Amino acid sequence: MPHVKWYMIVSLLGGVLASSVVFSALAAGPPAAYTQEHVITVDATKIHPQTWWYVPGVTPPIQASDPESMDAYRTTESRPLKLKPGKYKFISFTFDFPFTVNLEGKLDIAQAFNQCVEGRGTQTLTVRCSQTYPHGGQRDNYYP
Repeated sequence: MPHVKWYMIVSLLGGVLASSVVFSALAAGPPAAYTQEHVITVDATKIHPQTWWYVPGVTPPIQASDPESMDAYRTTESRPLKLKPGKYKFISFTFDFPFTVNLEGKLDIAQAFNQCVEGRGTQTLTVRCSQTYPHGGQRDNYYP
């Protein structure tokens, strides 16, 4: 019986120590590299006709807003955004795509969007198209 009691005490102490390590790591939060904001410039001025765009959770939304009093950003000027490393999405009324800001504050964009988006490895996201084009990489005649 003393063996069982000793085993229970050791197991209990081990569990308490292990959980305190886990809880202290969780309380410390993410590493500093993940909380540092980087200035990423979004240049959507090549989109024609002019429209509005946003990055969810970062800029004012474009849905369900009155166009005359909307706070959302327009494609008439470039805008700097302060973004932490992570995954984001550029959204306009006709085109959206995901992008990532890495720990060094540089952009990563899927190569599938090369035709319409540039800026991979830089801090400037340039959007050139108002919509995506067919997978063959050629514009269809019905797209402006």
